[in-house]
Amino acid sequence: MYLAAARIRKDTKAWFFRAAIGWTAKLASRPLSRTDVWYMVQRRASDAQLETAIGCHTFRATGITDYLTNGGALEVAQRMAGHSNAKTTGLYDRRSDDISLSEAEKIGI
Repeated sequence: MYLAAARIRKDTKAWFFRAAIGWTAKLASRPLSRTDVWYMVQRRASDAQLETAIGCHTFRATGITDYLTNGGALEVAQRMAGHSNAKTTGLYDRRSDDISLSEAEKIGI
């Protein structure tokens, strides 16, 4: 759907994530910058009234964690993330956070 709306389905050289032209709801031919992505994430988080601070790496950590939780291999996650070292990929692994949350829920106040 996005490829058709962006009119890039047949253009294999086009940028996949493209910048918007002001507030016109039209896409430019230039790529979306890192800064634009960060501001977009912050706007969406604010619109969703999220209390936790999030950024682009939040999505990377979520994707890697979900992949590993569903039986994926760390080495494959490393390649998908484009990391040269598995230790870097391990920094995005949030599976142990679930354990901490379930343990914290045992506290009765």
